[in-house]
Amino acid sequence: MVVLFWTHYQRFYLYSDFKEKILTFFCFFSYTLFMKNLEKEKLKTLLSIIKENPSLDIAHFTDQDSPLVELLNDYTRQHGYGYQLNLLDNAIEEPMSQRYKSSSTKVNFFHLQRKSYLIQAKQYDFVFVTANIEEEIESDFLKRLHQVIRNAGNLIVFIKKEDYMLRYRWIELLEEHNYVATNTIDNLCNDYDIVITKKMHGWGK
Repeated sequence: MVVLFWTHYQRFYLYSDFKEKILTFFCFFSYTLFMKNLEKEKLKTLLSIIKENPSLDIAHFTDQDSPLVELLNDYTRQHGYGYQLNLLDNAIEEPMSQRYKSSSTKVNFFHLQRKSYLIQAKQYDFVFVTANIEEEIESDFLKRLHQVIRNAGNLIVFIKKEDYMLRYRWIELLEEHNYVATNTIDNLCNDYDIVITKKMHGWGK
């Protein structure tokens, strides 16, 4: 009788523990989904800087999938714009190509150490950077980006929130490499501050 009771108790305990884990999982999943949707809604306001144009091209340097990738992919497809998705991690090239590659979205692995970022003389009106750029190549990265940004084109860099030294270093580098009209948005995303700047008109041809 005692053994039987203990066996049922163990089953009940394990079942209760299982239910608790399932409940915790669904709560976490629901919260994550809610935050993801919330972040996408906030990021939509960022796209207000993109003025509608018959022809417009956007490049994006990233090392992971994100709500911004989804948003830019949908936005460019709906408007008939070009979207160049440059992945800094070749491990995600295949799954992201399967998910996003289309007539308007080009997906490829991009090595930041390459001498030139210009491919087939293609230039972009907006360049988004959400990847973690190593400090030792930040300066070269910004210099080479001049090749692919059209005159007076916009560069939008996502920087880890409240990393003030990193933000200050980027702002200094932007000024050093002739980017102008630099502004910071620190109340839009939960995890990132956003630095928006322009390529100086007529510089770096």
